[in-house]
Amino acid sequence: MTGTSPQLPAILLLEDGSVHYGKAFGKRGTTSGEICFNTGMTGYQEVFTDPSYFGQVLIMNSVHIGNYGVKDSDIESDGVKIRGLIGRNLEEQFSRKQARGSLDEYLKANQIVCIQGVDTRSLVEHIRTKGAMNCIISSETDNIDELKTILARTPSMDGLELASVVSTKTEYELGDPSAPIRIAVLDYGVKQHILQCMVERGAWVKVFPAKTPLNKLKECRPDGYFLSNGPGDPAPMGYAIATVKEILKEKKPLFGICLGHQLLALANDIPTFKMHHGHRGLNHPVKNVITGKCEITTQNHGFGVDPAAVKKATQIEITHLNLNDDSIEGIRLRDRPAFSVQYHPESTPGPHDSRYLFDDFLELIRKNQ
Repeated sequence: MTGTSPQLPAILLLEDGSVHYGKAFGKRGTTSGEICFNTGMTGYQEVFTDPSYFGQVLIMNSVHIGNYGVKDSDIESDGVKIRGLIGRNLEEQFSRKQARGSLDEYLKANQIVCIQGVDTRSLVEHIRTKGAMNCIISSETDNIDELKTILARTPSMDGLELASVVSTKTEYELGDPSAPIRIAVLDYGVKQHILQCMVERGAWVKVFPAKTPLNKLKECRPDGYFLSNGPGDPAPMGYAIATVKEILKEKKPLFGICLGHQLLALANDIPTFKMHHGHRGLNHPVKNVITGKCEITTQNHGFGVDPAAVKKATQIEITHLNLNDDSIEGIRLRDRPAFSVQYHPESTPGPHDSRYLFDDFLELIRKNQ
């Protein structure tokens, strides 16, 4: 447990001109990006280190964030990936004995600018009504005109390619090299627990940079291919769409999650679109239309696949639907052993209802070996 340090004033300015005042937390400075919100009540460290949040300023809607500190095992990548953090109460004090330090120390070490003391429930309601937009946080200046100038230079997430920015720069392997199942992973911002879910089920995985061509992937003699989650707009990822089309010609099992789901759709001429405010949280209900069962899912995405186009595509079958808004949450190809889901079955954080999808993927590989 740590003591409480004096806090400087901070300011939050949204693209629509609305202003919110609070107190500084984490690094003193100025940061900007697309504002989004997560409704989860736990798992904040996994959320902050999820590469899919790269370029975004995150509102944590739960009232208390940081109350159990930070721990080295509660991470999804090599560092915090959010651009900034907004909270009601961002806590310096923590109670978990296993924690190695406070949230404030962790965010400062990762150079993350934050604001607390904001009415996050009201702010989330505002974003739900107005939609996604850019914002700026500063604990350096309260000059609105200066902040507006900086905010105007912040790129829109619509049309922004970020997957190659967060992707690994070098290949690496996980699991037993002599395992009977070998999987080539295209890293567009992969979460570490996704890889663990495959390794725990007896697979050997080799992770490749986002722009790796198929002939390089084939050198590891994969039995299947995996398309990872990641940040940004999938539409400008022409390099990835072309590779997925080539993979599909191989007729080997393919599984995609989140951004990987969108890329599988785009490779089948299904367009994607920018959602009004996205889905981010731990309790989104999804119906498996094949089994008729409902799953409570973890989600983090601001883009989706066009429902009308999916329904018209004769080569694609819808497998999962969001019970809140009927958005497409899962598809599979009728003529290829390929499927994908929009949500996160590794569920870190979140319920484990959907982890069967990793079992389905490995069983699909066994059937096609």
